[in-house]
Order: sequence, then C-alpha cells, then structure tokens
Amino acid sequence: MSALTIGLALLAALANASASVLQRRAATDEPESGHGVRQAVRWLARVLRRPHWLAGTGLLVLSTVLQASALAVGSLSVVQPLLASELLFTLAVGSVVFRRRPDSRTWLAFTALAVGLALFLGMAAPSAGRPTVLPGRWPAAGAAVLGVVVLLVATARGVKGAPRAVLLGLSSAVSFAATAALMKEVMGRLSSGVATVFTQWPPYVAVSTGAVGFLLLQSAFRAGSLTASQPALTLGDAVTSVALGWALFDERIALGVRVVPEVIGILLIGAGSIGLASATSGGAAWDTAPGGRNGSDPGAQERAPQRS
Repeated sequence: MSALTIGLALLAALANASASVLQRRAATDEPESGHGVRQAVRWLARVLRRPHWLAGTGLLVLSTVLQASALAVGSLSVVQPLLASELLFTLAVGSVVFRRRPDSRTWLAFTALAVGLALFLGMAAPSAGRPTVLPGRWPAAGAAVLGVVVLLVATARGVKGAPRAVLLGLSSAVSFAATAALMKEVMGRLSSGVATVFTQWPPYVAVSTGAVGFLLLQSAFRAGSLTASQPALTLGDAVTSVALGWALFDERIALGVRVVPEVIGILLIGAGSIGLASATSGGAAWDTAPGGRNGSDPGAQERAPQRS
C-alpha cells in the first residue's frame, strides 16, 4: 500500500464528505412540497439550482478524479475502504456548514464506525489482484449488483425516515462500489490506448451506474439525516468493494489468527451503527440548517419545536 494511494484516497474522501454535507445543506434549505413523483421531481429541480448543491457537485467531480487516480495505482479493496475516513471528514465539515456541533454520542458512534472498519480492513490486509477482470465474470457480478439495488429500493418504498435513508444509502453504496470496480477496469484497460477504451463498454456502464448511485444518494439525503444515510453509504461502499475486489479482481483478505481482530472490528461497526440511530444534538439532527429548518426530514421537523 503506497503513500500515493493513501494520499489520493484520503483526498477523495475529504472531497466526497464535503460534497455530501453541502448537498445535504441544500436539501434542508428546500422545504417539502408534498408527496408523489411529480412533487419529488419539482423538489429536486429546485434543489439542483441551489449554490450549496452546485458546490457539492463540483466536489463530487473532484472526488471522482482523485478516486480514479487512486484506483489506477492501488487495489479496489484498499482504496474504497480508505474512503471510510469520509465519516470523520463529514463531522468536521458538517460542524462548520451547519454551525452546530454534534454531541458526544454522535462523535463516539462515528469514531466506533471508523475505527471498526479500519481495524477490520487493516487486519484483513487486502492483496493486490488483477488489473482487469476476466471477461466471463462481469455478467454474474452485474446481475448480483442489480438484484441487490432493486431489492433495497423496493424495501425503502415501504418505510419512512431514518430506515428509508439507510436503505437508500445502502443502495447508493452498492451502486458506487460497482462504479468503482468499473472505473478500475477502465483504468486497467488504458494501456491499450485511450481511443480503444472508449470503443468498449466499461466507460459507459460506469457512467450509467454512477448516475444511478447519484440519484439514489439524492433520495437518501431527502429521506433523512446524514447520521442515518452517511454511515450506510460509506460502510456499504467499502464492504461491497471488498466483495467485488475478491470476486472480480482476485484480491484476497487474510484470515487465520487475524479473524479475531476482524470480528472485533465488525462488532465496533455494529455498535457505531446502533449509536447513530439515536444520536442527536440539542434535540435535533446536527445536520439541519442553522435556522432549524429541515425540509427533507419529517422526523427532524417534528423535533424542531422542542429546541429552546
């Protein structure tokens, strides 16, 4: 694991966390206009014109460039898990943007998640695999990814609030992990020439998959607080990427005596997730607009009058 890979992945995490916070701010600034597909489209159209959302989009582009550069020099199972540092970057940037410090439980829960994931993947020590995927593996992997995303979205339609945000965040995470795998495939094929790569299918499927993940991410922001969607997004992306790295690129993780600290890491991840379910700041979600508005989280709207 080179210093260049680590540096590029951490910068990508910072850019992505900043993008999430800014786009969540845009979502909280825009009040709900009712339910249904037409109202959701109108709401999204208004959000897309907000400066916070536009700035977040620019940072997402930057994050993608940094991520692709990291994938070009490192393995999928190393780069994507390093993006778990996005959790802590989200707290730091969010504290500035929302002018509201998360309470100690929120910090503790996020820290447990980050440390747990770092411990698990540090002990797992993913190995370098193939630069590109054997042709016969993509159809099965694509079908599995599509099935998981469809199942998560279908389940999310039947719930509201934090559970909906978690499910949509997970569906976005799976989509982004698949996008990262496709990006690595594209970077691996660059040795045959840029012009040749753009006559093949991976770049276009990567863009389409990324677009799906992006739309699901916007739905997750609209459904509820970052404390619900962001851990699901970040951790789901990392875990799915490790699985895809193993299935597609022959990247392997260590087992044996390292299983014990790996299990401890998983338990920390679970504890952090439970803590985040109830972590609030001052009686309301910490990622709401300074004036207390939160047009995209009905639960936060109900809590707002309780603040003094």
